[in-house]
Amino acid sequence: MNEFEWRRQMRDLRQPVSPPRDLWTSIEAALDDAAPVDTATETTSTPVRSSAYTRRWLVGAGLAASLLLVAGLSFHLRQMPGSTTAAIASKSALSSKWKPADPRLAGAAIELDAARMELQQAMQQAPDSPALQRILARTEHQQTQLRQLAREAG
Repeated sequence: MNEFEWRRQMRDLRQPVSPPRDLWTSIEAALDDAAPVDTATETTSTPVRSSAYTRRWLVGAGLAASLLLVAGLSFHLRQMPGSTTAAIASKSALSSKWKPADPRLAGAAIELDAARMELQQAMQQAPDSPALQRILARTEHQQTQLRQLAREAG
């Protein structure tokens, strides 16, 4: 089979196809058989009400837990900026004076110092930005790792 025959067969599939037998008679019979089952469920409405009550209770508990989580996170984030900013400021004063003797490490130190200075300038514009504080803390951590490498290299 080549592509042209395959495309022709695909176009033939777009034509409407009538079912071999009448489907409405079986659908009506199924609906008639299902009618007594529906009346039986209407008489036992107590379990339906209790499941609806349980569902509402679970939704309310989920909302309360979500609000508690948001309140806890906001409280935690409000406590972080002051201590983080002070820690970053103390680290930045130490890191600006350090220059390693190894030229490979010196290049990395210059790059990290430039990044730290740019982040500090950005922090002056948005001092309460948790993203900037995380990036600045990560840069300080990388500078600390670089110092450890310089000590190990001798």
